[in-house]
Amino acid sequence: MIKIAPSILAADPLNLERDVQRAVDAGCDWIHVDVMDAHFVPNLAYTPDVVRRLKETFSLPLDVHLMMDHPDSLLNAFLDAGASGVTVHAETGNVTELLKTIRKAGVLAGVAIRPGTPAEAVLPYLQDAGMILCMTVEPGFGGQKLDERTIEKIEALRKAGYTGEIEADGGIREDNLAGLMEKGLSVAVMGTALFRNPDMKAAVKRMHALQIQRRNT
Repeated sequence: MIKIAPSILAADPLNLERDVQRAVDAGCDWIHVDVMDAHFVPNLAYTPDVVRRLKETFSLPLDVHLMMDHPDSLLNAFLDAGASGVTVHAETGNVTELLKTIRKAGVLAGVAIRPGTPAEAVLPYLQDAGMILCMTVEPGFGGQKLDERTIEKIEALRKAGYTGEIEADGGIREDNLAGLMEKGLSVAVMGTALFRNPDMKAAVKRMHALQIQRRNT
């Protein structure tokens, strides 16, 4: 069953607790937390304190995505705050040591790539990463349209023998999710498609019910 991970970047910042509770009540699987430093991407969000309060208030796993030039500077702070998984970008370097630190903390270690980065960039880390995140839009802002060119990376990773979680983030909607699952997607990060849906629970139920026969690779 596909895991649905609503991104709080699309939630109402003045009603964050309310919106996360909506996601919990709707049956979502994870909560996705984008961390941005206004350098690696042109936006700024969230602090370890936000993760800490989410951990104290909700029971869903917290999927923390570090979109930072220097993820090592705050990695331990997010681990200490209660992240259930932390994803760092292959483009930032020092990935092997970062993954080692994340795994040592006993949480899911992930590697992300931007739309313009080829799947080959994560091949050296497949043994160390429990999840690969393929960005399907340029990271930094919600509400973008999915870049169709990025979808083939998911299939390429499965063909390379990767059996861990493959997550995609950006422009994912109920009407394109099945196609991504066919390529091998196992975790869907969704923002506006969920938080602006008047019946999030019904949408999540339909997506969880999707049954895809993955092609042999």
